[in-house]
Amino acid sequence: MIPKKVIFLFALRVSFRKINKEYCNLSNSKKMKHIAIIMGGYSSEYKISLTSGNVVYKNLDSTQYKGYRIHIFKEKWVYVDDKEAEFPIDRNDFSVTVNGTKIKFDAVFNAIHGTPGEDGLLQAYFELIGLPQTSCDYYQAALTFNKRDLLSVLKPYGIKTATSFYLNKGDKFTTHQIVEKVGLPCFVKPNKSGSSFGISKVKTEAELPEAIEIAYKEDNEIIIESFLDGTEVSVGVINFQGTITVLPITEIVSENDFFDYEAKYLGKSQEITPARISAEMAQKVSAIAKKAYEVLKMKGFSRSEFIIVNNEPHMLEMNTIPGLTNESLIPQQAREAGISLTELFSNAIELALA
Repeated sequence: MIPKKVIFLFALRVSFRKINKEYCNLSNSKKMKHIAIIMGGYSSEYKISLTSGNVVYKNLDSTQYKGYRIHIFKEKWVYVDDKEAEFPIDRNDFSVTVNGTKIKFDAVFNAIHGTPGEDGLLQAYFELIGLPQTSCDYYQAALTFNKRDLLSVLKPYGIKTATSFYLNKGDKFTTHQIVEKVGLPCFVKPNKSGSSFGISKVKTEAELPEAIEIAYKEDNEIIIESFLDGTEVSVGVINFQGTITVLPITEIVSENDFFDYEAKYLGKSQEITPARISAEMAQKVSAIAKKAYEVLKMKGFSRSEFIIVNNEPHMLEMNTIPGLTNESLIPQQAREAGISLTELFSNAIELALA
């Protein structure tokens, strides 16, 4: 028979181990997490991405995360410290060595607009090396970055779009063919580009060739869309604390012909949140934006653009790495919903880590 004293000491030892394990788990959960904030990229949007990335860096919760600004360009991948010193990234495991100390990251906050951060290239890379990141998966990124493919996938779900004409560089066409299908005025856009780079509003058939050449400077695929005369709105959808959440809708009123680069970033537009549309229409647009998010099995941020014509929302595109500058739409919509930038960014990181 085992003495009671031995049984007591054994039970005490087991309890102590359990308490110690729980304490270690608690300590580890509160340990400062190292977050790589990637910014820059290979496209014309790199300057906007640098601004977005720096906003994320400045608004990270410093009690939970240590942020590292990682500049990704074709010629270099580097960590840039607060003194602007640069340290090369080891692409084998996406780590960096600073003054003899190797730093490995717990997660990546993706703030790269355009390639390679928004088109699936980096998402696939991070999945291969097992590093969590805040944006959608690589397939969804590649699909949504391609306007033509995105709209084709969503059409069977009853999501309306503009009438379109597609061109690949080298295709033979006549301007008459284009006008016959989409009418005038129309929009000529790079198929895979953002921030309105390379977009032209064409009012006469004679303007088409030049507009097409401008678009080809950004991409080798072009989408030409019919003009939709209606109310333009932007709808943010995020997973917030485990629930797919549609943010307050923003109405876009551009001083220019359309919501171009000047209108987006140089103050040439009114961005009215919440949008001046009826409650019924707001519910309708929100439901479509949420449906698209769910159908595509999205993660992270999405911002979808619609034009409402005759009480029917028509989708233009979906952005999966939307602007995160103080003037950008997702931050505006989050503020309207009572979500601070710090909460918004912390939520994205925690979902990635989970």
